[in-house]
Amino acid sequence: MKKFIPALLIATILFTGCTGPFNLTKSVHKWQTTVSEERWYQELAFLGCAFFIYPFTALGDAILLNSIEFWGGENPIKTATGPVGNEMCLRSVAEQM
Repeated sequence: MKKFIPALLIATILFTGCTGPFNLTKSVHKWQTTVSEERWYQELAFLGCAFFIYPFTALGDAILLNSIEFWGGENPIKTATGPVGNEMCLRSVAEQM
């Protein structure tokens, strides 16, 4: 059992093939940047998120939520905006061909 879980995580990352939009991490970032107009509060919010929240949201996005989007076609975390720049899932690129 100790070897099964790391193997499952590695297989999930290797076989999904989709970088995904990282909607959960973007939502936390959007909240973090709108906490306050005061730059010291913004810095405290950034440091708190950088050390305690972003690692978990990025890991959750990379392993769970983006895999759900790849296999199911829909990300459980919705955002108001679409992909920015080169942030496109492989599925989106294939649809454009």
